[in-house]
Amino acid sequence: MRFDCLLNSNSLKFCIALAGLMLSTHTLATTVQFQTSLGEFEVVLFDQEVPLTVANFLSYVEGDSYTDSIVHRSIPGFVVQGGGFIWQDDLVTDLVTDNPVMNEPVYSNVSGTIAMAKLASDPNSATSQWFINLDDNSENLDRSNGGFTVFGQVVGAGMDVVNAISDVPTFNFGGAFTNLPLADYSTEDAQ
Repeated sequence: MRFDCLLNSNSLKFCIALAGLMLSTHTLATTVQFQTSLGEFEVVLFDQEVPLTVANFLSYVEGDSYTDSIVHRSIPGFVVQGGGFIWQDDLVTDLVTDNPVMNEPVYSNVSGTIAMAKLASDPNSATSQWFINLDDNSENLDRSNGGFTVFGQVVGAGMDVVNAISDVPTFNFGGAFTNLPLADYSTEDAQ
């Protein structure tokens, strides 16, 4: 997946992020590579333990749905979230989603894990949006709304890239974009 559209004042692209996930299958686990404008990182998926969630995520990967997708939420010390919006024709648009996947909470939402985002009122509402835990969020996210399904782990030095994404300044554009990370952007650019 290639995420090379980092928002800046010249292009006004609301992107930091995701575009083409590269996929490789190992003997016991699938590894996906996130390619971002701030570097690449890999995530090992928990195929055996949360098969429905992994299959759901991989359906978006294999269908190129995440190509030109953006990280639309970044809260330092909490999460970096993407998978819900794409940059297309100089606009941010909703990513087309499949049916929701059943919640499969097995692992804790600790630093470096990737989990599915969902609606606050429905534990079985996850579709395409995912988030990476920047800290140990297990106290909250393992208990609320039926728990949030962790389906993989960032490996190697990958959290350096994820943390670099979380260091990008954020701006409030309302709605789903209250913590939108934008590089080379200031409020003066919007005027």
